[in-house]
Amino acid sequence: MAQDPALEETRIAEGEAVDAALPDDRIDDERHDEENRLKPRYIGKVREALEAGDKGAVYDLVEPLHPADIADLLEIVDKDERAGLAASITDLMSSDVVAELNDHVREDMMEALEPEDVAAITEELETDDAVQLLEDLDEDDRQAIIAELEPETQAAVESALSYPEETAGRLMNRFMMAVPEHLTVGDLIDYLRDEGDLEHDFWEVFVVDQRHHPVGTCALNWILTAPRQVQLTDVMKRDQTLIPVTMDQEEVALMFQKYALISAAVVDENGRLVGQMTVDDIVHIISEEAGEDALLLSGAGDGDINEPIGEAYSSRVRWLIANLGTAVVASAIIALFGAAIEELVALAVLMPIVASIGGNAGTQTMAVAVRAIATNQLPRANTWKIVWRELRVALLNGATVAVLIGIAATLIYNPMMGGVIALAMIINIVVAGMAGVLVPVIFDRLKQDPAVASSVFVTMITDSMGFFAFLGLAVVSGLVPMG
Repeated sequence: MAQDPALEETRIAEGEAVDAALPDDRIDDERHDEENRLKPRYIGKVREALEAGDKGAVYDLVEPLHPADIADLLEIVDKDERAGLAASITDLMSSDVVAELNDHVREDMMEALEPEDVAAITEELETDDAVQLLEDLDEDDRQAIIAELEPETQAAVESALSYPEETAGRLMNRFMMAVPEHLTVGDLIDYLRDEGDLEHDFWEVFVVDQRHHPVGTCALNWILTAPRQVQLTDVMKRDQTLIPVTMDQEEVALMFQKYALISAAVVDENGRLVGQMTVDDIVHIISEEAGEDALLLSGAGDGDINEPIGEAYSSRVRWLIANLGTAVVASAIIALFGAAIEELVALAVLMPIVASIGGNAGTQTMAVAVRAIATNQLPRANTWKIVWRELRVALLNGATVAVLIGIAATLIYNPMMGGVIALAMIINIVVAGMAGVLVPVIFDRLKQDPAVASSVFVTMITDSMGFFAFLGLAVVSGLVPMG
């Protein structure tokens, strides 16, 4: 049956209206691919508009993006394009965008913007985020931006910057809900309702005495369920975890993990409540420290693809030079047995196996030790217990691998060669196990980061001992002469 054209037009119009009312994520978006990444074609259009100097076109292209996508776009474009992009979308450079930026890119962006623009962004941030934004800038740039801040924000930022980097004082949020201990639950509820500045998230209310020392905490669910006439001192939790302003961020993260904290009070040297740390800050710290330790184990510096080439070069080359020196030590040991190697080519064939397996065993143990130090599971009182544990593991690993390589060498060469490489393998894996624990522990005792290129020294020890044990046993056993 034929349909009325007027009805059909009405149906189409209604359908278009429904489509227009749908959320952005329900409409086909040409800016993103199927994995929600910015498409190369879209990025190309932005670059073309930048090259043409068409700020209006750049703004129109970027304006619909989510703040996280704007941050991604700023990281994707070349460094010399970022200033033009930032200048074209100044009012889109919100605190949400800045918070998502990579550290190196954020520093570039802040240098590209005018101080008053950076100050406007800083005013929107929590104190800890504002400090992170400003702390890596040049002193002159930082002071110019701070001068543009509101007095209250200025005082908070300057106070935070007075504490050492990566401490609770630098990272804490200065907004917290604190009330005197003489209040009742009803008084507190009325106060919270009357207080106009509650846009910040909080999970508990800190109760303080007359000296502003924290004496307890009240979780929000307790406040909502307790009768109004009950005193706060009767429902508050008196046992609480207090964080000194000078505590290192890694120790703070360990406390949150150990005691399953959502938030915790930060106190100054006089015990006064000055801020709080929350679990969202800790998640960031844990992620940052884990990535940092993994990169330091390899001597790769920051390991950031946006890190300037000069900084990447200087952070990596010194460990490669150190590695060159350790390789020379291993080569010198091989040179001592040059005649023996010439006498029996099988030694040259089997040497790398001993060194390689020992290196892997050392790396395994070292990873366990570094993690144990980072999570405070390897204090001085526990060191030798861990050493003894790793020694037993190394003996079991060494015996297992030694049996396998010994059988293979016996079948390919002779029983004497099988016995020599088996014994050398046990010796090297045991040494690797000890080195994997002791090298990070020594770094820690010397007040150095135990993750800093420990692998370079562990590799030197395992390579040198592997070559020495294998070639030395070959000579002692009479397989080959010394010289």
